[in-house]
Amino acid sequence: MAKWQFTKGLHDIGGGCHAYLQPDGGWGWSNAGLITDGDRSLLVDTLFDLRLTREMLGTMRDAVPAAKSIGTLVNTHSNGDHTFGNQLLGGSEIVTTKACAQEMLDRPPEALAAMIRNREALGDGGKFLYEMMARHFEWDDVVYTAPTQTFDGRLDLKVGDKQVQLHEAGPAHTRGDLLVYLPKEKIVFTGDLLFMGGHPVIWAGPIRNWIKACDTILGWDVEIVVPGHGPITDKAGVATFRGYLEYIDREARKRYDAGVGAYEAATQISLEPYVDWIDSERIVMNVAALYREYGAAEKPNPMALWADMYRFHQAGLCNCHRHAQLKGLTTA
Repeated sequence: MAKWQFTKGLHDIGGGCHAYLQPDGGWGWSNAGLITDGDRSLLVDTLFDLRLTREMLGTMRDAVPAAKSIGTLVNTHSNGDHTFGNQLLGGSEIVTTKACAQEMLDRPPEALAAMIRNREALGDGGKFLYEMMARHFEWDDVVYTAPTQTFDGRLDLKVGDKQVQLHEAGPAHTRGDLLVYLPKEKIVFTGDLLFMGGHPVIWAGPIRNWIKACDTILGWDVEIVVPGHGPITDKAGVATFRGYLEYIDREARKRYDAGVGAYEAATQISLEPYVDWIDSERIVMNVAALYREYGAAEKPNPMALWADMYRFHQAGLCNCHRHAQLKGLTTA
């Protein structure tokens, strides 16, 4: 039995650190972290809307006195499920990489909220985006909240006497991913550089940087790994995830070299080794990203890729039993 159960809420992982988990870890259901020492605290990421972030902060403040006044927020990357609650941390230092800060500015919550309001005009892509993710969250009251401190490479912080290292590892999942490493406590918060029990999605790449990020974690003295999505794990989980990245890179490259189209390649790649992982429709997005990396001339727009994921679902190609009851998206 796993030491930490994958249940919603705050989990004490030792050394003044906590993980806040949101099962099932799928689209938008992200994790966060809390690091404390004495009366000092640092929050790793916010959640996808204000309601969920308020609930998380309330849980933390009830359980951990230091969380009543959070001095620093670190955003591990730009995705809204890790940043859209930032406005609730007024007065806190908000720290991230320069690349993440720029990507946050380029993709503000107001733009996503507007897209969802206009989803009927976006065809199957808009339908799939809404049903798989947007219908669970509310973004109309989310306001873009910029970081107050940015860095390149590495930044060392202190939480009380606790040493916290921020290591830039992107571009990989997004343009500006970072790792939050506590060497003494042997803990790392990975953001979406690690998904556990679910397929990741490559928004940026290159995949070799992502594999390198896994190697970085595996090279550290780490015992506890908190992923951006899914259950708490250890180095064995990181190694399994690294193997997935190598597998899809190898399989996609074979098909690219053989002249197979990106969507067809996604349907051909066997996901049997990862049959228990959720969100397998993301293979469509991942193969398209890999094809761009290999030099493909065709660069489909994001909504076209959402439409292709919808098509993947409708063709019954998804190991997506957890989504079978979603309105209008039941698969064979």
